Amino acid sequence: MGARKRISAEKRKEALKSQYFAKLNNVPTSPRKMRLVADMVRGMEVFKALGVLKFSAKEASGRIEKLLRSAIANWEQKNERKAESGELYISSIAVDSATMLKRLRPAPQGRGYRIRKRSNHVTLFVDTNKETQN
Repeated sequence: MGARKRISAEKRKEALKSQYFAKLNNVPTSPRKMRLVADMVRGMEVFKALGVLKFSAKEASGRIEKLLRSAIANWEQKNERKAESGELYISSIAVDSATMLKRLRPAPQGRGYRIRKRSNHVTLFVDTNKETQN
């Protein structure tokens, strides 16, 4: 690895140490369905978001709820204290498409229809409210 590349990689790693996040890779749900749930909780206070996700009927909400609990635990681990109500909020949540499994389904008259089984990656960042710190 070249010196310039190593220096930029170290800067990126250093920047991630001050951020609190959790990632979920290769979720076998279409990104469009996952984004519907992600949009529900974007910018919310974390404990309010956990309540919304718990009572949502969507299948993707269970996965995002687990991911949010992981991000809260990461914040607690780095700060060495428990999260209090109203202190943390979801600063950003991103749903990106991942690999697609391509399959063929038999169709009439000897044809084959293409089936695309989509998957996604979810990245969730939590941060502290600036008003509560002052």
